[in-house]
Amino acid sequence: MGNTELSESDNLGSELLERIWSVISFDKCEATHLTYSEAIAMMDDLDSQRIPGLCIVTNEAADKISQ
Repeated sequence: MGNTELSESDNLGSELLERIWSVISFDKCEATHLTYSEAIAMMDDLDSQRIPGLCIVTNEAADKISQ
């Protein structure tokens, strides 16, 4: 059971490093194909510009919003 928990944790960590994240706002998809840390930095930058409704989602979810 301990090995399963470790591999699930490793998978989560690797997903955070993959370019599968997007930043969206109330108005549009602001950026796509980011790592999670890049998405956080983008969100902080946009927040400082007072862009409302910011959220980090997967690229797949962002594609559905854009349609």
